[in-house]
Amino acid sequence: MTAARRPNILVIMVDQLNGTLFPDGPAPFLHAPNLKALAARSARFVNTYTASPLCAPARASFMSAQLPSKTRVYDNAAEFASDIPTFAHYLRRAGYRTILSGKMHFVGPDQLHGFEERLTTDVYPADFGWTPDYAKPGERIDWWYHNLGSVTGAGVAEITNQLEYDDEVAYHAKARLYDLSRAQDERPFCLTVSFTHPHDPYVARRRFFDLYEDAPHLLPEVGRIPFDQQDPHSQRLMTACNDADYAITDEMIARSRRAYYANISYIDEKVGELIEVLDATRMLDSTAILFVSDHGDMLGERGLWFKMNFFEGSARVPLMVAAPGLAPGAFPTPVSTLDVLPTLADLAGIDLGSGAEWIDGVSLLDTVARGERREAVPMEYAAEGSVAPMVAIREGRWKYTRCAADPDQLFDLDADPKELRDLAGDPAQRDVLEAFRARAGSLWDLDRFDRDVRQSQARRHVTYEALRNGAYYPWDFQPLQKASERYMRNHMDLNILEESQRFPRGE
Repeated sequence: MTAARRPNILVIMVDQLNGTLFPDGPAPFLHAPNLKALAARSARFVNTYTASPLCAPARASFMSAQLPSKTRVYDNAAEFASDIPTFAHYLRRAGYRTILSGKMHFVGPDQLHGFEERLTTDVYPADFGWTPDYAKPGERIDWWYHNLGSVTGAGVAEITNQLEYDDEVAYHAKARLYDLSRAQDERPFCLTVSFTHPHDPYVARRRFFDLYEDAPHLLPEVGRIPFDQQDPHSQRLMTACNDADYAITDEMIARSRRAYYANISYIDEKVGELIEVLDATRMLDSTAILFVSDHGDMLGERGLWFKMNFFEGSARVPLMVAAPGLAPGAFPTPVSTLDVLPTLADLAGIDLGSGAEWIDGVSLLDTVARGERREAVPMEYAAEGSVAPMVAIREGRWKYTRCAADPDQLFDLDADPKELRDLAGDPAQRDVLEAFRARAGSLWDLDRFDRDVRQSQARRHVTYEALRNGAYYPWDFQPLQKASERYMRNHMDLNILEESQRFPRGE
């Protein structure tokens, strides 16, 4: 594929968007006209799963097509090593201009990971401060662990920390699209725009909140499961979130979910603005658009909130691809966010070949052609709320979960989409269970995984304490704007400037 024919790429990532709300595009009750229009012209992968249900591990895996056990990004404070190739590296090496506006939760001094430009800082810290500690099981680290204040405090505001951030992300992304339309750089571009909504806290602007006054689904379909009837990991998550200190009412739950839906509408408006710029600058037809979330949100189902588990609300995410030559339609086969990198490489005409044997993802174009993913979908989790690494396999109708600290779990999602009947102890499913156990044993060495996580945590506890003792040098990305190169300056020719900065020209 020649450089002239390669599509531009717009990757739109959102944060904590529950994939069950995208059964085939946005659910009918959601006010999301722009996402519905995008869905209508997209290949829609309706059973997409995160590689890990937590921000930093999920994003490192999304960018690198490698599981956390390979990236070593086990949690929200684990460094993403600079020698791990990302889709930004592959595209940039192939001649693409790679740009990031928004969140990617990179931890460590490398805040680019293959992006040539980064337009904003991140919304979360880049250091080791949020490191969990398996050596202290059950300890709750109050200053940064989730709690249910996001639920009790849900409601309306015109500006918040997160709204300020996403407004900035959208502004810079649109400005850069206008710059790119003026074609002063002949390279195709890959612009990644990553928003922090609809991530909690569940606070939304009034005009979006009011859209859902009489909305359905303001209460969970599966109500609160009593603590003593929860599985061990769910019990640990409830403890980690300080659940026992809160009396959560139906009104609080409904207000939280209403604000969450409202923030989907807020994101929808931002998506519409980006697509509007592409259309106005005549780049829409030559641009592939990929829409995805890093992980989901339980939204009170089962009495659980946020993510950090393998249940559908937490682990399943929306994924849609609108690209030249890719027919729209719904594809039910389970796929993974690990598949984004090989898909973008396919769209750009990049042959990953034998030089990328570390990749765990499979191109979605290959999955569409075959009618199924070549391999089962793997997931991992080794962060707060866990006491040992957890792994899962999603294949066909089944989801299997394994952790050395807990009993296995097995769910038939066709017969039991709400995951209320664990079949791991059902004699009728013994052969299925044993086959998944054997598969997991071939994919993971859980003892080694556990040792690696514990050693990583211990090292980071030492280094973080050292680096915060005395003068502190932050790793957070510091956006630099060269004001002396913007608009009109006296080392420029005004005639050339005005003509070159106009698009379209001659109208």
